[in-house]
Amino acid sequence: MTENKTVLLGMSGGTDSSVAALLLQDAGYEVTGVTFRFYEKDGDTEYLDDARDLCNRLGIRHLVHDVREVFAERIISYFVREYMAGHTPVPCTLCNNYLKWPLLSQIADREGIARFATGHYVRRRLIDGYWHITAGADPDKDQSFFLWGLPQSILSRMLLPMGELTKTRVRELAAERGFLKVARKRDSLGVCFCPMDYRTFLRARVPASEIIPGSFYDEQGNYLGKHEGYPFYTIGQRRGLGIYLNKALFVKEILPQENKVIVSDRLQSLEKTEIYLTDWNIVNPAALLGCDDVIVKIRYRKQANRCTVTQTNDGRLHVLLHEPLASIASGQAAAFYRNDVVLGGGIIV
Repeated sequence: MTENKTVLLGMSGGTDSSVAALLLQDAGYEVTGVTFRFYEKDGDTEYLDDARDLCNRLGIRHLVHDVREVFAERIISYFVREYMAGHTPVPCTLCNNYLKWPLLSQIADREGIARFATGHYVRRRLIDGYWHITAGADPDKDQSFFLWGLPQSILSRMLLPMGELTKTRVRELAAERGFLKVARKRDSLGVCFCPMDYRTFLRARVPASEIIPGSFYDEQGNYLGKHEGYPFYTIGQRRGLGIYLNKALFVKEILPQENKVIVSDRLQSLEKTEIYLTDWNIVNPAALLGCDDVIVKIRYRKQANRCTVTQTNDGRLHVLLHEPLASIASGQAAAFYRNDVVLGGGIIV
């Protein structure tokens, strides 16, 4: 039976998804590009023009899907709400697992397209009958941390043309094919709708009466000074506190209802040996639960710690860390790995 070599490619107008289009065409796929209108700062739509121009040059169909309202309701509102709750949100994880990839699947179904793809620097592998996301070949660009929540219905249909490449090689490929603008595009940094200081973003979206100066206290309850408002601080933060005591201070706890921020001069006091997760996903329970060779990461490309994961009676995941870990914040994501294989993940409570 001949394979249906049709693929829907998410195209942001950037370097990665543009080169992904070239590679998929080279592999014999009939490519349809789709550009999602998630967020447009100051009405800038240059990315739409870039994606459309590339599709025209390659002779492929280009779709535009406007989901700005949904993105604002589900991602931006969540981002603001989490900071106002004293948490540390993970919008890229939420967007990928619950918006971007599901949208690709839905549109592919509507258009009668067999597969869907993006320019993510990840790979996938079939292990014991389950599809898993695995780390990309370029350790500096690997995005596997963000994709722990995808179900088998999506994983089984994905194509990931960038997984074996480095970013340097991707730029070289674009230049070699004559796509010089694509080759020279800057990488996007941080959260797409808030690439710089999130504090400015919050101020623009939250009534001034809800972010007001409060007080810093030490662990013994001693007053140390004023802060600008509890949403502007995150667990483990050291810089920018505005307290000068000739020693390092770390944010240990945030108390939204009292507008208090508790700090400590001992990083060890921020350490935990267990965490709990909600909104979790496990690819293959037999390969994760109760195993002692699992690695947990709670930050993109940082802090890999061995752990043992079990499920609690109330439906959460309990993560027992084999070594203490500092600066764990509610709202952060935790992703589980064995070597380069993503086993699942969840949101820290």
